[in-house]
Amino acid sequence: MSKLKAISDLHLASPANREALQELPAFKNDWLIVAGDVAERFDHVRLAFETLAGKFAKVFWVPGNHDLWSIPEPGGGPALTGETRYRALVDCARDYGIVTPEDPFETWDGPGGPHVIAPLFLLYDYSFRPDHVERHEVVDWAREQGAVCADELYLNPAPWDSCDDWCSNRCEEAERRLAEIPDGAHTILVNHYPLRSDLIHIPRAPRFTPWCGTRRTEDWHRRFNAKVVISGHLHTRRTDWRDGSRFEEVSLGYPRQWDQSKGMASYLRDILPE
Repeated sequence: MSKLKAISDLHLASPANREALQELPAFKNDWLIVAGDVAERFDHVRLAFETLAGKFAKVFWVPGNHDLWSIPEPGGGPALTGETRYRALVDCARDYGIVTPEDPFETWDGPGGPHVIAPLFLLYDYSFRPDHVERHEVVDWAREQGAVCADELYLNPAPWDSCDDWCSNRCEEAERRLAEIPDGAHTILVNHYPLRSDLIHIPRAPRFTPWCGTRRTEDWHRRFNAKVVISGHLHTRRTDWRDGSRFEEVSLGYPRQWDQSKGMASYLRDILPE
C-alpha cells in the first residue's frame, strides 16, 4: 500500500545526517514531502534531491530559512541572495523532478485521498510576538532572554526591503492560488514555518517566536479546508489538532536531536493514510 510521508530539517551540513540520508531505504511506491531546511550549501541540496528522488515515487519540497542563507559556495562560488537564491533552489529541485511551491498543485489519490497537496513558501514577518512589543523592538525583546536567530546575519531578502515585505508578497500569492482550489476539496498545506503561533513550543528559547511565521496564516487551515498541515523549523516533533485539522511538525533536526541508531527512516512521518 502506497503512503504519503513527510520529514523536514535534514540539516545536511552534518556528516551524520548525510550518512543517514545515504542509508535511507527506498520507498518506491510512496510520496515524500520535505518541509525545508535541507542544507545551506547547494552541493548538499543536490545530494538530497538526487538521493530522495531516487528513493520515492514523487517528492515535494518547500524552502526553509537555512536553505535561503546567503553564504559563499565551496570553491569561491558567489553567495546568491533572496529571490535569486530561491529561484536557483527551485531550478535545482526541478532538475530532479521535485515539486516546488512554484509548480501546479498535485493531488494525492492514494489511500486516504484525494487531497490536494499545496507546497507553500511564506516566510515570517515578526508578528508572532506579544501585542505590547512593537515591530522595531522585537529583535531586542527576543535577545533579552537569549533568543537570537542567525537569519539576521545570513538571510538577505533582496530585492525586498525586509523579510516582512517578502512574506507579505508570498502570502498574497499563496492565497490567490489556494483560493483557486475547487470548493470542497480537501487539502494538505505544507510550509516550513508553523501556520499558528499556538503550535510553537520551544522551552529552550521561548522568545524565538518572531522568526517562526506570520499571524496572517492562523486561520488558513479552516479557510482552505486543510485535513493536514505540515511544518518543521521548531525541531519539536509533535502532532496537534485544531478545528478538526491535524498539524504535524516533522523535523529530523541536528544529530543530538534524534536517535541515529534508529536511522532516518524511523523519522519519516506517515501523513496518509492516517
